[in-house]
Amino acid sequence: MPDKMKVGIIGCGSIARNAYVKGIRNWDFLDLSACADLNPQAAASLAGDMNIPKSCSVDELLNDDSIGIVLNLTTPQGHAPINLKALDAGKHVYVEKPFALNMKEAAAVLKKARQKKLRVSAAPDTFLGSGIQTARKAVDDGLIGETTAGVLFMACGGHETWHPSPEFYYKKGGGPLLDMGPYYLTAAVNILGPVYRVIGAAKKTHEKRTITSNPLNGKVIDVEVNTHITAGLEFASGAMLTIIMSFDVNAHNLPCIELYGTKGSLVVPDPNGFGGTVKLFDRNNREAGWKEVPPVNVSDKNSRGIGAADMAKAIMEGRPHRASAEMATHVLEIMLSIEESARQARAVSIKSRFERPAALTKGF
Repeated sequence: MPDKMKVGIIGCGSIARNAYVKGIRNWDFLDLSACADLNPQAAASLAGDMNIPKSCSVDELLNDDSIGIVLNLTTPQGHAPINLKALDAGKHVYVEKPFALNMKEAAAVLKKARQKKLRVSAAPDTFLGSGIQTARKAVDDGLIGETTAGVLFMACGGHETWHPSPEFYYKKGGGPLLDMGPYYLTAAVNILGPVYRVIGAAKKTHEKRTITSNPLNGKVIDVEVNTHITAGLEFASGAMLTIIMSFDVNAHNLPCIELYGTKGSLVVPDPNGFGGTVKLFDRNNREAGWKEVPPVNVSDKNSRGIGAADMAKAIMEGRPHRASAEMATHVLEIMLSIEESARQARAVSIKSRFERPAALTKGF
């Protein structure tokens, strides 16, 4: 097994430019060697601006036998199709969220990976930062006792006010649940384990939205997805969490994540970042109020790509990787089941399960 793996990016948009290129270069055992896009100019621009050795077509990248890992950073509609092509080409894959658009696509990717004996890892990998890892350790160590309940909140006014090309957020595969839900739900299941049942409600507040960011300022776009979703999640552990995901809230003063247990409560930082402060309220020490929990010794910097790095290291070391396709599939099923529950006005059982990943080791 080589001590360095070559990586190729497919999908040369803003997430590649602003996050993954820099993140992958944090790891000396990863070699970012090529990038590709359906738009050749986008690939050439990224390669030139970010000093990537080669820009090429998607097929050229997939046919390059030297590349061991593909970072699939396409829009959601391209996630499963590109994953399958990459696996057929003999590549391990790390894919942006959501893992797929439906469970059939997710199952096809899992099956192909097993057949090819290849790894598939999936975003988000923010749960590997110090914020969520510290919260997980606090729960694992019993600081709040048995976790009985909690809340997950993500509410904003939508992405059309700031994103340069926000239209795909309002198409199938987008919306607040499939766009932002993976961060919150991945954090939750990493800390608490699998969900077994959900019940949800959802609505689409506006049929159309007007982009106010440049360069598409003034363009009116159709909204294909629900933009305000709320749900109850029942975990196999017995915990019950409430989730709200919304693009219809102009301002709020809600926490990102709070967990409530038999011995106390825990404030969990924004799962869309790697750091943040974890705070504990101990019911046996009420006069102390909320106290900061000492962070575990892992990175709190913007480390997009740490999931791919962990997968590469896991391949070299012959161990399971942490941002697993099975966990991403479970999170996808939760989100799709919330939508199904909203449509049918009934609770929906979650069939998939996964092995809770190992906590991140010191000094990874």
